[in-house]
Amino acid sequence: MVIATNTRVESLSKSGIHQIPKEYIRPQDELSTITNILHEINNDDKGPQLPTIDLNDINSGDPKTLENCSNELRKAATEWGVMHLVNHGISDDLIARVKAAGESFFSQPVEEKEKHCNDIASGKIQGYGSKLANNASGQLEWEDYFFHTVFPEDKRDLTVWPSTPNDYILATTEYAKQIRALTTKILSVLSLGLGLEAGRLEEEVGGVDELLLQLKINYYPKCPQPELALGVEAHTDVSALTFILHNMVPGLQLFYGGQWVTAKCVPDSIILHIGDTIEILSNGKYKSILHRALVNKEKVRVSWAVFCEPPKDKIILKPLPETVSESEPPLFPPRTFQQHMEHKLFKKSGVIDLK
Repeated sequence: MVIATNTRVESLSKSGIHQIPKEYIRPQDELSTITNILHEINNDDKGPQLPTIDLNDINSGDPKTLENCSNELRKAATEWGVMHLVNHGISDDLIARVKAAGESFFSQPVEEKEKHCNDIASGKIQGYGSKLANNASGQLEWEDYFFHTVFPEDKRDLTVWPSTPNDYILATTEYAKQIRALTTKILSVLSLGLGLEAGRLEEEVGGVDELLLQLKINYYPKCPQPELALGVEAHTDVSALTFILHNMVPGLQLFYGGQWVTAKCVPDSIILHIGDTIEILSNGKYKSILHRALVNKEKVRVSWAVFCEPPKDKIILKPLPETVSESEPPLFPPRTFQQHMEHKLFKKSGVIDLK
């Protein structure tokens, strides 16, 4: 089967195929690590598991209570770079609306969703799409997605947002505002953990006006051969922070302690990833963890990832002076956010970086 550039994975999934096209089959060295995610999550209570951080005390007026909460969050950011957040302050009702709106969009026929398609070749990255091959081996990923800017409001393009369902814009707009407020709190805790002023990291990633929030709804259809494919290949996030909701179907794996660890589904939680941007600014003290998404043949998986990104060219990302010493020299060269993204893309494409 020859895969057209505009083929949707959902269409392949529903076509009745029993074997996936070769473009979706992972290299041999990866295949040995891909497991039956649904079987594994039900049978494996051993081994490491990413931490759960209760944010109930992050607004506490009691210094000791606040410090305990902050220390737990910083420990998770240092040791794992990823965590479940519970009691995060975003209502169950709003999260349910966001999920319902996204699922409603993806429940439409592919032809309807195509009205919102992106066009990467012409530079139109927002909208409905499927992953293009951007690595040396030309592999494709078993997912479709919808991607768009959600905050600040003056940087949004509502013409690319779904018009159906009616609540999509309202729910997503309110969720973006609340994630933005949560971002300030998280960055404040991380700043203090580096011995910085509370607002320093937020300032370094663009502050109130320039930090950009991008939403990517990942839609992973059922896969007839999940042991051969990945929903998203192994990567670290380039963002400062990433906040993830999901539909309680397992699939996220973290590379921790030399092995792939499957994240359990924690009810009413938001998953927080530390991104490359914060790893760079902290000179590696906070970790941006390698992760990937597995698929399965029984259940559709959906996740909502909000990437909090600095402006592409206005800020030079490099370890902050306070994080560098004679015994801890800078681990990362100075780059703009755009240059960092290009550097990662070149490495993935097999292009030798001589810098």
